[in-house]
Amino acid sequence: MPQFMRPNADTFLGNYTDQVGGVVNIFASIDEVVEDDADFIRSPASPINEVYVCALSAGADPASSVAHVMRMATAVDLASQESLDFTQQWRQGYVSEAVQGTLIASQSRTGVTSIAFLISTYTLTAAEADAITNYGNLFSRFIINRP
Repeated sequence: MPQFMRPNADTFLGNYTDQVGGVVNIFASIDEVVEDDADFIRSPASPINEVYVCALSAGADPASSVAHVMRMATAVDLASQESLDFTQQWRQGYVSEAVQGTLIASQSRTGVTSIAFLISTYTLTAAEADAITNYGNLFSRFIINRP
């Protein structure tokens, strides 16, 4: 049976905010069951290695190496329309930027200029899925850059 692990806590905010500039529980802007483009998180303008990390809700080990999928929605600000590069990582055991834990998988989108949200997905390889040893200790780490 499919399970979905969604953001459930901010772990490292960096310089990110929610869609209205808030800095408290911004994970709630990206944790929805049904995609809602009205709420989102944002990096500062002209970002250089801007990092945001959120904990994911605990999942059960599916005892399978298939069908582990990361999803990421990306868009740029209408006012600036900068070209941005987005990276999403799944990390196990993240503590801080100094102790990032184990990199499980990563997906990137480069040269994003769309002001409409676009969803990208990445299906983990069997080796990446097998590297997950604790489904209750996973994090999404996002990095945004202006090339």
